Amino acid sequence: MNLSFAPFIPLPLLIGLAVVAALLAGWALFVRQRGSVIRAIALAALVLALANPVASFEERAPVKSVVAVVVDRSQSQDLGDRTDQTDKALTELKARLDRFPDFDTRIIESRGDPDSDSPSTDLFEALSTGIRDIPTSRLAGAVMITDGQVHDVPASAEALGLDVPVHGLITGDENELDRRIEIVRAPRFGIVGEDQDIVYRVMVDGRPSSGPLPVTIRVNGEDRGIADAVPGEESTYTLEVPRGGNNIVELAVEEEPSEVSTANNRAVARIEGIRENLRVLLVSGEPHSGERAWRNLLKSDASVDLVHFTILRPPEKQDGTPITELSLIAFPTRELFVEKIEEFDLIIFDRYQNRGVLPVLYYDYIAQYVENGGALLIASGPEMSGIESIAQTPLAPVLPAFPTGNMDVEGFYPRLTDAGRRHPVTRELPGGLQEPPAWGRWFRSVAVQSVAGDTVMKAANDAPLLILNRHGEGRVAMLLSDQGWLWARGFEGGGPHVALYRRIAHWLMKEPSLEEEALRASASGRTLRVERQTMADTANPVTLTLPSGATRQLALQSESDGLFAAELPLDEFGLVEARDGDLTALAHIGAIDAPEFRATVSTTEVLRPIAEETGGMVARVSGDNAVPQILPVRSGFRDSGGRLTLRTSSETVLLGVRSVPLFAGFLGLMLMILALGATWFREGR
Repeated sequence: MNLSFAPFIPLPLLIGLAVVAALLAGWALFVRQRGSVIRAIALAALVLALANPVASFEERAPVKSVVAVVVDRSQSQDLGDRTDQTDKALTELKARLDRFPDFDTRIIESRGDPDSDSPSTDLFEALSTGIRDIPTSRLAGAVMITDGQVHDVPASAEALGLDVPVHGLITGDENELDRRIEIVRAPRFGIVGEDQDIVYRVMVDGRPSSGPLPVTIRVNGEDRGIADAVPGEESTYTLEVPRGGNNIVELAVEEEPSEVSTANNRAVARIEGIRENLRVLLVSGEPHSGERAWRNLLKSDASVDLVHFTILRPPEKQDGTPITELSLIAFPTRELFVEKIEEFDLIIFDRYQNRGVLPVLYYDYIAQYVENGGALLIASGPEMSGIESIAQTPLAPVLPAFPTGNMDVEGFYPRLTDAGRRHPVTRELPGGLQEPPAWGRWFRSVAVQSVAGDTVMKAANDAPLLILNRHGEGRVAMLLSDQGWLWARGFEGGGPHVALYRRIAHWLMKEPSLEEEALRASASGRTLRVERQTMADTANPVTLTLPSGATRQLALQSESDGLFAAELPLDEFGLVEARDGDLTALAHIGAIDAPEFRATVSTTEVLRPIAEETGGMVARVSGDNAVPQILPVRSGFRDSGGRLTLRTSSETVLLGVRSVPLFAGFLGLMLMILALGATWFREGR
C-alpha cells in the first residue's frame, strides 16, 4: 500500500490553512482554554479532509524467468549425426523446461553472418542479440547446443557481462578423428621460372598420429608427387612457377576412412605468375613494310626482351666489298639456335627463307625446341611459296600447313572462321562479327594444303589465313600473309593488329586465359561462377564437389561463341571442385582460413572454462547421453550435482492499482461529524 495526497484546493492555500489552524490550536492549548484538545483534533480533521489522503493498493504477480537456448546451426553441425542429435536435444530440453511454470524458453538459432566470407560459429554474439529485450534480472541462464567449436567465447565471466549460468550440450562423438591441412605461408606473386616456397602444416585432431602422413601435391591440375608431412610440424614445398597468370597449387592430405570430415583435407594456394622478361627472337628474312609493325609491337612492351635480326646481306650477294668495310654484324647463328635457343620464350620467323644463313641442322634444333615446349610463329609472304621456303627444311614436320607453291593475289577482308569465333585468340576481336568485318582489306595470301590444328581466320575463297596448332609440348602459329602492316598504317580504317598479334604471342606462350579448352571456377562472396571455354558447339554439365563432399550437376549456358558459364549461390563454405572430363577447376567459397574449417572435431574443452566460472556445466548429448535434469535455484547457488542450474527471478509485474480516498464519502463525513459533535458536547458542559 502507498499513501498519497490529492488536495481539493491549491496546495499553497492548503498550507496556509494548516498554518492558521496550527496557530489557533497552539494558542488555545497555551492559554488552557476549555475544549482546546478537541478543537485541535477538529481543525486537523478539516485540514486532512481538504488534503484528501488517498491509499493506493498495487496488485502484482511474479514474472517468469527466461531461459535462452542457443542452437548452433553452423556448417560443422551438418557433419555426421550432429543435426539429428541437435534436434533431439532441443526437443527434450524444451519438454523439460515446459514442466516448470516459472520458466519461459527462448530459442535462438545461430547460422552465422550470411554475408560473411569468413564463416565462424559466434554463439555468444547470437545470445547477446537474442536477449537484447530481456532485463538481465529476468534471465535464468543460457544453454548452448553445439559441437563445441565456438569461436567467440569470452575470456571471463566479467567479459560476458551476464551473471547467469552458461551450459553447453555438446553434439558429436568424443572419439571423433579429423585430419586437416592448412597453408601457413604462401606467396601471392612469383616470377615464372623461379622457385617459391609454400609452407603448410598437417594437423590431426582427436587422437595422436602414429607417424608422417602422405600429402599429394598438384599444380594446375597436374600431379607433382607425394610428400611426407609430420603432423603438427611445418613442411615446405618448393615450386618453380610454371606459367604466367593464375597458378593453383593444391595440397591434399590422405583421407582417413573414420574421420569426421574430408572437407578440410585439401588446401589451395594461388600464385600469380609474372614473367619477368619475355625473351623473343625475331628474325626478318628481308626488309619489308610489315617488319616495323612486329618490331613496334614487341618493343612497346616493357616486359619483352627483343632480339631482332634482319637479313640484309644474304650469302649469295657477293659484290666484292671487303668484310672489314661492311657496317653489318654477323648473324650469330650458333649462339642463338644452338647454345641459347632454350632461353627464348618465342621465336618469330618474319618472311624468312632458307638462303643458307642457317645450316640445315639448325632447323632440326628449332623443331626440337618446339617439341620440348617452345613457341614458334611463322609470319609468311611470297617467300613461303618459293623453292627456298622453310617448308622444305627439317622444320616442315612442325608446320601446321604445307604451301602449294601458289599465291592468292586479290583483295579480301580477313574473316573469322567458325573456329575463330570460338577461339579466345580471335573471338573478341573488335569488328570481327560484322559482315564485312569492320577493318581494312589485305591483298595476298599464301595458298596451303594439309592443314592441321585450328584455322581461326580465313582469306579469299575461304582459304586459311591464320592457323594455330600444338606440336609435342610446344605450339606453332602460321600467319599466311605479310600484309598485317596495312592495319597498322590505317588503310581503309585499319584493324586490330595489336590485339591480334599480342594474343597470338601470348597463346603461343601458353597464357591460361587464352586456352581453347579450359574450365575455370571463381567465387565472389557466396556465389560460385563456372566458365567453360570450348571449341565445341555445346558444353556438358559440370560436376561440382561441394565442401561437404556432396556432388551436384551444374548446367552451363552459352554466353558467347565458345564460352559457356553459370553461377550458383552456395550456403557451404570451403573448397569446391568443378570437373568436366579431364578438366578440373578449384574455387574457394569464403576465406581460405575461415575459423569454421580450422577444426571440426566435437569438443567439450572450449566451453568448459566459461561454464565452470558461471556455475554452469558442459555435457555430451550424443549416443545414450540424455539432456541432464533441470534444477531451479536462487542466486548464488553453485552445487549443481550434475544438473542444469537455472536461476529463478524475484521480479514481479504490476497487474493493477486500486485507490481508496481516506476522507471522502461516508468515512470522511463521519469523522468530521464526530469531531464537531465532540466540540459541541464539551462546550455544552
